[in-house]
Amino acid sequence: MICEKKHSEVQDIMEKLPVDQGGPGRHKCAACAYEQGYQDGLNQLPKPDLDKMMEGLKESQAQAHRHKSPRAAYEKGYADGVSNSHKQKH
Repeated sequence: MICEKKHSEVQDIMEKLPVDQGGPGRHKCAACAYEQGYQDGLNQLPKPDLDKMMEGLKESQAQAHRHKSPRAAYEKGYADGVSNSHKQKH
């Protein structure tokens, strides 16, 4: 199933991520991976098995997040979420 979210708020982030044409993340929605990573980091949840997490992602759209690394997107989202969780506490 193809992701139908707009993801307009993360387009700039997606453009800076590395390209990934292989492995379990091939053609998965990197923007969804970023958003999941962000929420996990914001809520300070432990990181999941990323290969399993990517299995649950929808297929990517033909936009800025097409062929981007969902693993890198998740990691970036997680780091951004953790950073913002610290800001909210202060």
